[in-house]
Amino acid sequence: MFHHSIFRRAFKCFGALLLVISPCVVTAQTSSETIPIERFFQRPSLLNAKLSPSGDKIALTTSRGDTRIGLIVIDLTKGSPKAHRAATFSDSDITRFDWVSDDRLVFSVVDLQDGSGEDSFFASGLFAVDADGSALRRLVSREGKADSADGRMLKWNHTLLSVPQQQAGVRPDEIVIGEMYFNHKQVTGITPKWLNVRTGRTRAMESNPPNGTVAWMFDSKGEPRVAFSRVGGKAATHWHGPDDKQWRRLTKDNVLEIKFVPEAVDDIGNLYVTHNDAQSGFSVLSRFDFTTGKPSTSPLLVTPGFDFAGSVVLDRAGSRALGVRVNTDAEDTIWFDDAMKRVQEMVDTQLPGRVNRISCRRCGAEDMVLLVRSFSDRDPGNLYHYEAASKRWNLVGNVQDDIDPQRMGRVAMHRIKARDGRDLPVWLTQPVGLKAGQPAPAVVLVHGGPWTRIGSWEWEPLEQFLASRGYLVISPEFRGSTGYGDEHYRAGWKQWGQAMQNDVADALLWAQKQGLASDKACIAGASYGGYSTLMGLVRHPELYKCGVAWVAVTDPKLFLEGAWGVIDDIDDSSRRHMLPQLVGDVDKDAEMLAANSPLLRAQDIKAPLMLAFGENDLRVPLAHGERLRQALIKAGRPPLWVTYPNEAHSWRQVDTNVDFARRMEKFLGQHLKSSTP
Repeated sequence: MFHHSIFRRAFKCFGALLLVISPCVVTAQTSSETIPIERFFQRPSLLNAKLSPSGDKIALTTSRGDTRIGLIVIDLTKGSPKAHRAATFSDSDITRFDWVSDDRLVFSVVDLQDGSGEDSFFASGLFAVDADGSALRRLVSREGKADSADGRMLKWNHTLLSVPQQQAGVRPDEIVIGEMYFNHKQVTGITPKWLNVRTGRTRAMESNPPNGTVAWMFDSKGEPRVAFSRVGGKAATHWHGPDDKQWRRLTKDNVLEIKFVPEAVDDIGNLYVTHNDAQSGFSVLSRFDFTTGKPSTSPLLVTPGFDFAGSVVLDRAGSRALGVRVNTDAEDTIWFDDAMKRVQEMVDTQLPGRVNRISCRRCGAEDMVLLVRSFSDRDPGNLYHYEAASKRWNLVGNVQDDIDPQRMGRVAMHRIKARDGRDLPVWLTQPVGLKAGQPAPAVVLVHGGPWTRIGSWEWEPLEQFLASRGYLVISPEFRGSTGYGDEHYRAGWKQWGQAMQNDVADALLWAQKQGLASDKACIAGASYGGYSTLMGLVRHPELYKCGVAWVAVTDPKLFLEGAWGVIDDIDDSSRRHMLPQLVGDVDKDAEMLAANSPLLRAQDIKAPLMLAFGENDLRVPLAHGERLRQALIKAGRPPLWVTYPNEAHSWRQVDTNVDFARRMEKFLGQHLKSSTP
């Protein structure tokens, strides 16, 4: 929902490169054996990978051979590729990184074994290291860590904003960072400055930011082009083109009525934005027309039935758009460049029936170098390296160990009609081995947010885990979800527990009518999905045999206004300018909110219920769970209750995910697979 350690260069079981990060151990398993829970919730073997500016090296983050996620660099220039650990920490995981030059990288860290929510963007610090693992330097301290008092580095309230692309004749030693200012849990301003990744020295950037700037967008040289400001309930977008002497405001709107969203800029002064197309009702991608002061009436890309969700793919020089990466019912890349169209066709022929996401250097040229992340709904994916000059393919590594795609469930999106006729997208993950015409027990999995889009044609651990246990997983994109048109999004305003809840029920009823789901179903979800789980048991008790809710909003009034003694991270501006419209006004809508409060309607929750909370959760504090638990005990129906002392709003530790999944498996089995009615 809204929503220095000990440095090591340990190799342990680190496989030969290209195959770069091949598994140390591969365990054979027959199709009749139950897939161990741990396989679904292990740390990914390969998280991210990027080519260096020249394409001669690959940097990637991996947990292979260590308990922590480290940064690996593969040198492709020495005949047989050589790999080494550039950086690894004993108390942290490297999560975000980028190449500053062919010889130096910057990265940030987070402790993924700590569930305190420490991964906020201002707590991750910043480091730089040479590609060979030498010259490690801490640039920005981490909040709450011992190094925070070290005066030789910048304080924790600095964050990475941009890594300029390498420019001819310019030594690539500087990046753009931002100094952040706060007031009552909210960022009120970010001032950019240059930071030298070798010396740690900063210099001012002549940006003269508009008041209240909280987000920036830069061109490939690191020049600021877009400033996004927010003051009170107003948000504004400002532009500073290559020939402009000062900033000019392009629009100023209420925070829930923003006319367009900047997506990318290039070096010749193009601004790419998404905006709502009045004719279709969906957001589209267009260039901004500075003459009219509005997005162009001729969109670059239209995705019928979907809002534009994706990114502009710029060439290495940053001067032009090569294409657009977009996610509809599956990810695709639409290339404007003819050479890249041919490259994509070649890759798709080599790896058919999959999403093949390309990143490149010297894109489209005879000596281009590619990284291809290839995945599907049943396969977490593999990373491949391709050299056009030699036409040689190399498997760098698999994203997830010990996942057999043939034993995973198929994922598909359906569009059905809700009871009031509204178009309702629904994602299904079907269990393997189910005979045609044989309905399966179902888990209706409600996404959090709720103002987000969750579904996509790709492998998801929880959905696949449930499908492996024989359940049909039904994931509705109920009204209020984004990504399916402005009308669909706004139809969910002030509909918590009401029309939004009907959509969830209608998805199950449709699956049952189609013969896909049996009459045995449970409802489950986290955050808003946990709230919906509770209200599903209140509103539609005839549909669900049980419910599993974790980190769930149980008291809308507490969520909307907070309470003395209950610490949360929802800022005052959101509570004043957004939540009253999206959920309800505590005073004006008091009756509606009370009627749709799981806490106040605890006596109506009859079905067996499993409740789980993180004790460090600041988005939905533990008080939500404790209050509902006491109300259910008072009503004579105590829930199955579990809390995790070192977790916050999402489970981050592998042990927690495995423990929770095991409890969930047992609970669902008791109520969906039992022979008793």
